[in-house]
Amino acid sequence: MLLQYDGSRYNGWQKQGNTKNTIQEKLENILNRLSENTVEVFGSGRTDAGTHAWGQVANFHMNWEGKTKELFLKINDALPEDIALLSLEKVPPRFHSRLHATAKTYVYRIWNSVIPPVFERKYVFVDKTPLDVEQMKKAASYLLGEHDFQNFSSVKKTKKSTIRFVYHIEFLKKGEEIQLIFTGNGFLYNMVRILSGTLIEVGEGKRKAESIPEIFEAKSREAAGFTAPAKGLVLAKVFYDKRW
Repeated sequence: MLLQYDGSRYNGWQKQGNTKNTIQEKLENILNRLSENTVEVFGSGRTDAGTHAWGQVANFHMNWEGKTKELFLKINDALPEDIALLSLEKVPPRFHSRLHATAKTYVYRIWNSVIPPVFERKYVFVDKTPLDVEQMKKAASYLLGEHDFQNFSSVKKTKKSTIRFVYHIEFLKKGEEIQLIFTGNGFLYNMVRILSGTLIEVGEGKRKAESIPEIFEAKSREAAGFTAPAKGLVLAKVFYDKRW
């Protein structure tokens, strides 16, 4: 499944014991009804509460006697208006949307203006302070490559590796909006939001671009910037090859 969704009213992707208001649960309930069986949906990433997706990938195992196009239409008919199925295709039984992903692209959207974004207000972080994009680009250059990004995440002490490889950080200006585009082989919990918050602080003049290496050395989450709000974050694309 290739999906897009407005995450504004959901408690994130992953189903939880204390709420039924998640993207995963909505999908599973629909597939359970269609198959009259229990279907588990696996997403490529667990987007946070309030985070959106332009290109979330998910997979499931299901007995279905009809055509794929028929199932595609039935799922879309049953989905709420803030979730859409863009495409549906059969894949080999062992395919896993998360484990087989080779890279992901996230976009963080900043509205940099004193004029409120009336129609985009649910999808952008508003920053009225003029941002120095050149300094943000300079700071971003220190984040590229392979690093231990634990200080740029909300991950507590873990035995799992916190080393990730960031391939690209691009900046796109669209009118009053500045998009930070991150592509890497994987991202830790809240990592993109904290990277974005750190770059925003550089753009506001609150920290120097050259201070980024010190954050890696500090071994402390407090050394990095604030966690930018979830509403500005979008899972844009998931890759399953080397072409990114």
